[in-house]
Amino acid sequence: MRIFRLFYIIFIALRFGLDEFILSHTKLMPLQYVINGLLFWRDKKTPRGARLRLALERLGPIFVKFGQMLSTRRDLIPPDIADELAKLQDRVPPFSFQEVEKVITAAFNQPLDQLFFQFDETPIASASVAQVHFAHLPHGEPVAVKVLRPNIENTIAHDLRLMDTIAWLLQGISSEVKRLKPREVVAEFARHTQSELDLTLEAANCSLLGRNFADKSMLLVPEVHWDWCRKDVMVMQRMHGTPISQRDALLAKGIDIPKLAVDGVEIFFTQVFRDGFFHADMHPGNIQVADDGKYIALDFGIMGSLNDTDKYYLARNFLAFFNRDYRDVAQAHIDSGWVPADTKREELETAVRAICEPIFDKPIKDISFARTLLSLFQMARRFGVIIQPQLIMLQKTLLNIEGLGRELDPNLDLWKSSQPFLTRWMSEQVGWRGILKTIKKELPHIAKVLPEMPRLAHQFLTQTNQAELDLPLRTAIEKLIEAQQRQALWQKRLTLAIVAIAAIEILIITSTYITH
Repeated sequence: MRIFRLFYIIFIALRFGLDEFILSHTKLMPLQYVINGLLFWRDKKTPRGARLRLALERLGPIFVKFGQMLSTRRDLIPPDIADELAKLQDRVPPFSFQEVEKVITAAFNQPLDQLFFQFDETPIASASVAQVHFAHLPHGEPVAVKVLRPNIENTIAHDLRLMDTIAWLLQGISSEVKRLKPREVVAEFARHTQSELDLTLEAANCSLLGRNFADKSMLLVPEVHWDWCRKDVMVMQRMHGTPISQRDALLAKGIDIPKLAVDGVEIFFTQVFRDGFFHADMHPGNIQVADDGKYIALDFGIMGSLNDTDKYYLARNFLAFFNRDYRDVAQAHIDSGWVPADTKREELETAVRAICEPIFDKPIKDISFARTLLSLFQMARRFGVIIQPQLIMLQKTLLNIEGLGRELDPNLDLWKSSQPFLTRWMSEQVGWRGILKTIKKELPHIAKVLPEMPRLAHQFLTQTNQAELDLPLRTAIEKLIEAQQRQALWQKRLTLAIVAIAAIEILIITSTYITH
């Protein structure tokens, strides 16, 4: 079976002329003339990017998803190919209701009619990994039911092994292909795909995003019904909204489009910088708008995450970028370790300025983030920038935001919309609010460890022969003791300050009560 699938892949590759991607860059180039002669009937007038897209569509849903992921790696592939791959649509025929019923019955060990009061046999959405049906729970609540495709795990595992084999062969043929790190790209795709095969993980993502936006002021997230969730089945609240791509319908409902666009920017930056957890698949099919103008998020299979260090350096880069402080952009790249430590800051600053300066003071309709990102990635290769894996998902999301912005409000000023949020966030992180937040977070650990540090350090110093004790180590330990003592002093002062503030607040409340 596997060998037949491999032959089919080779057949499709030859049919669409994909051999030129490899042979034209190797010593095997004369072989391409032979293949062109034998396969003279091939139509190679179509641009190479379009032919690659058509080939992936012919190979099936997993290869389509791979192409979608590859379209975000503009640091690796040429822009004409990336633009074509971005057109790939994850639309596949639905599987039968009989198979849906079989999957649900096996997951719960109960017949479907005992689990749901009503179940729509026709799916409302169908993708490569799963499809969605509307239903009603036994107590009548309307829900959306996501069901994995039957045997999808084996299919994906089979194709992933073939992809890895092909990547291994290709990097051995061409040094140009090897530079693109094909096996690493396949491994990255495998990680993202595997996470979509367990719907309990998606349900957990949905639940976490919902908690992050519990106030429901801008973003609505469906509630997860955990009692009806399994590895192959996910049941969530049915949401009612208008697809964000239907601009005319939104206008007919009186939705404030410019405000909607600004809210979208704030939601994105809130997810990234406040929470470090963001929806990484924000294409129009996964976003709806409620009648009151709030966003509705759908499909939580692909999420991105950032740690505090990533968030800090990203925010610093964004702010410096918005303020046109290209020196700080360069310095932030050096401080974060994204470029080699010996990089000349002045040269990096000049390169960033040449890329970014032309796009300022322009509405989003006149800006191509994709082109800007491509230029930045080309600069990255020049300066040896290490592309962080966690930032690839962010780049993908940024491109989605660009598309949404163009559809909603082409005159949106992304810089003016983003800068106040980032300024406030940076103030909260490095200002006095950030200091208090850090102290509050670390105080339980400090309180636990601090009393023991002097005793432990004293035992170490007394039990160790003074002559054998290395002087630098001894000095470091002594400095540590001093630091811990200073922290203890500050802890006492902080405690007194908190008590004083509380006392003041009590006095104010009491006086107000007496006055009234």
